[in-house]
Amino acid sequence: MKKNAFYAQSGGVTSVINATASALILESKKYKSKIGKVFAGKNGILGALREELIDTSKESLSAIKSLREKPGGAFGSCRFKLKSLNENKKEYERLVEVFKAHNIGYFFYNGGNDSADTAFKVSEISKELGYPINCIAIPKTVDNDLAVTDCCPGFGSAAKYIATSTMEASLDVASMSETSTKVFILEVMGRHAGWMAASSALARTEKNDAPHIILLPEVAFNLNNFLSKIKKVVNQNGYCVIVASEGVKNNKGKFLAETDTKDAFGHAQLGGVAPYLSSIINKKLKLKNHWAVSDYLQRSARHIASKTDLLHAEAVGIHAVKYAIKGMNGVMPVIVRGKGKKYSWKIEPAPLSKIANVEKKLPKSFISKDGFDVTSKAIKYLQPLILGEAFPNFKDGIPTSEKLKLIEVTKKLPVWKN
Repeated sequence: MKKNAFYAQSGGVTSVINATASALILESKKYKSKIGKVFAGKNGILGALREELIDTSKESLSAIKSLREKPGGAFGSCRFKLKSLNENKKEYERLVEVFKAHNIGYFFYNGGNDSADTAFKVSEISKELGYPINCIAIPKTVDNDLAVTDCCPGFGSAAKYIATSTMEASLDVASMSETSTKVFILEVMGRHAGWMAASSALARTEKNDAPHIILLPEVAFNLNNFLSKIKKVVNQNGYCVIVASEGVKNNKGKFLAETDTKDAFGHAQLGGVAPYLSSIINKKLKLKNHWAVSDYLQRSARHIASKTDLLHAEAVGIHAVKYAIKGMNGVMPVIVRGKGKKYSWKIEPAPLSKIANVEKKLPKSFISKDGFDVTSKAIKYLQPLILGEAFPNFKDGIPTSEKLKLIEVTKKLPVWKN
């Protein structure tokens, strides 16, 4: 029997997550005998709980195709983590009510670690509540910290932005270092895993090029070693470029820039490691320095997206549909790297039980002995992920994409009270 599909975006968005949405919606149209409409959740899983379902069939074909070039989350995202079935059964019963009311039999959840956990919990509805559902989690995260998959859609484009920004900023600093700025610090995302900071090493074309220091969450911060390294680099080059992960910790495991607040997933809110490091350099070394926080820029820079990353994003959306109509449940389409010298990849299904709540960090073999750099092995892994350009269309000098109508279906149930 034909069933409708529910698709939602979750967590921090990327420059290519909408490409996944576009590919998924277009692929679903190929299976009209099995998939009816694709409803997009307004603001992630909240859209299902609140019965706020966007009818993507009301959008023009050109609008759906233009999603490929649109950063952000076209349907809205959220940071909302479902509790376990035992802790809050009412949430799952509400999901079933909404699914039944709108004949939804396919559930696609596009997100990172916490989203994989949510999708895994939803996949158990069939067994625990007796409602048939094919739940597929779709990988997305600039942090690149999902287990099993070789890389995560969204990361390659963020890595390309970081490497490019590091290279461009270093040329600026080098040109001014004789009489002005000696140290530049770029803070990038990465709470527990240093993939994004590591990607800055791709900016180098020669050995002594920037970045000169990379601070990773996997390496405990040592103040004396850090200051010594800066002095050595400045004496040698005249300037020093530092790329620091937001999740750098001291030897007691505490974030250097941790605040007292928590985000919606319960994670400590990080308060800015770049200004913290800047204050230390001012106080201890008396060197003029500047700092920048790439923040949302690194994950929304669609204008410099990696073509490889874009193709990854589309492929996982396509395969999610294929897995769902085959009756798969509780799986994720993951990227598998080929073993040859030339970069190649394919998509395979992996069980969510091996992905949910597992965090992939930089392996030790990717980190230099002094802890301030990455190895050639890391470069070999990272390099293919930023290859190729996929420029969006431009109008009047800026990127453009068609706006969606975002028409919601008529509600059939009472208002959900959280």
